[in-house]
Amino acid sequence: MKFLIVGLGNPGAEYSETRHNIGFKVVEKLVAELGGSFSISKLAERAEVKIKGRILIVIKPTTYMNLSGKSVNYWMQTEKIQRENILVIADDISLPFGKIRMKGKGSDGGHNGLKDIQAILNSQEYARLRFGVGNDFSPGKQSDYVLGKWHMEEQNNLSERIEVVGEAIKSFCTVGLGLAMTQWNNK
Repeated sequence: MKFLIVGLGNPGAEYSETRHNIGFKVVEKLVAELGGSFSISKLAERAEVKIKGRILIVIKPTTYMNLSGKSVNYWMQTEKIQRENILVIADDISLPFGKIRMKGKGSDGGHNGLKDIQAILNSQEYARLRFGVGNDFSPGKQSDYVLGKWHMEEQNNLSERIEVVGEAIKSFCTVGLGLAMTQWNNK
């Protein structure tokens, strides 16, 4: 059984430590933990790892956030992965820092990466795991906030929260969306 695990973010060193790149951070940690490594491939950095007999194709799109759907669709088609076996990890300003929420479908919530994925797949029905980054910004400063670096207190707790998200991803792949949501939502 194959899964497509998508960490959303923007390529380039200038974005690597920003809130918007939490998807990249999460999948980097997951792949390293499972003994894999990323290599440059078409439209993404790609890794292949296994857990409990399942194959995880893990990607970090190189298309920039606003064009993530192109990469997701390419790898979904190339690897012949069903939509119900896709999980997208993204930042979410509507959740407090470190809170996670997994859902099987829903709106893009104003997130440009999710918006593009939904447009390309022509569907809102794919699993996503949202990582709360909080909303400590002034009106009109959302873009600066998500493209900004973590505060010191957030940095101190980031590794532990990334571990939790990694466990939630493993649950999605091994026990399914329903049980994973019950186990991990709001943890």
